[in-house]
Amino acid sequence: MSRIAAKLSLVSCAASMLSLTACQDQANGGGAGSRDHITVVGSSTVFPFSTIVAEQLVNATPGVKSPAIEATGTGSGMKLFCAGIGAGHPDIEDASRRMKASEYALCKANGVDKILEIHVGLDGIAFAESKSGPKLQLTAVDLYKALAATPMGKANTAKTWRDVNPALPAIPIQVYGPPATSGTRDALAELVLARGCDSITPALAETREKNPNAYAKACTAIREDGAYVDAGENDNLIVQKLQSNPNAIGIFGYSYLEEKKDKLNGVPLNGVEPTYETIARGAYPGSRPLFLYVKKAHLTAIKGLREYLALYAKAWDPSGPLVAKGLIAAPEDVRKRSAQIVKDETPLDPATLQ
Repeated sequence: MSRIAAKLSLVSCAASMLSLTACQDQANGGGAGSRDHITVVGSSTVFPFSTIVAEQLVNATPGVKSPAIEATGTGSGMKLFCAGIGAGHPDIEDASRRMKASEYALCKANGVDKILEIHVGLDGIAFAESKSGPKLQLTAVDLYKALAATPMGKANTAKTWRDVNPALPAIPIQVYGPPATSGTRDALAELVLARGCDSITPALAETREKNPNAYAKACTAIREDGAYVDAGENDNLIVQKLQSNPNAIGIFGYSYLEEKKDKLNGVPLNGVEPTYETIARGAYPGSRPLFLYVKKAHLTAIKGLREYLALYAKAWDPSGPLVAKGLIAAPEDVRKRSAQIVKDETPLDPATLQ
């Protein structure tokens, strides 16, 4: 399956006051803008699913141009998405976590106040090693002790996995993972490190709401001394690093691990391997929802956008092409609710965001 339109070229509407006005008119339904294709930014995990649907759109809709899709990471994509309305700004944000209340506030401040939130399926944050790796079996506590900047309030000095758990081998802690702007990095913090921290120091969990900055410093801030290596948004680069350093582990979305299972082994977490079945039934600790965020103002203005969303709502079915690519199908009630949001173009309620 080819990855069409892998890079996004955002159309500039600032060349003149006239073109700027045209872009704003386009997003307000006038149809007189200067962009004739869908633009998508955001999660590298959702990227391959969005490209599959983009190919379906082109094949099924004569005259529609290929959507331009870029894997910027969820956090960076949110900034681009929330920068404004009009042809100079993306139509869709792919997200491997839910939008934050602060991000919605940024959107609203820039005139983006009606946003569709579409739950497209599930994924898991997966830990992997090369086929010749040490066959590690880790827990959330192990990963917290290995990767947190200040586990239990002290600077992290662990050098080997045995330093964090006597049952693990005495090999250096070397983890290649996503950058701070990635939704996968957020999932690492929230689904894994926070759980490990809470199980060791349950009193800290009580401070999470009252003092989130103190909680983040103690539980989810990642060490910066070389044990954790920011490998950017390029998952293929992590695979290359694991092949050259078999004792290291990498962090991916499950769908990518499934795609590269000929080169990688999943690392069990709390005794549970990352598989379709364990993520679908909620047994795997690192499972997470995947989303699309769509500007309602762009639905009328951007040719093919409504059709694209309608195709997405069919493609996420358990027997559909996205599951074949590695997506975990959401429960039936979630799929029906998401399809109804697409049909009715119902904006999200920002009061539900955190």
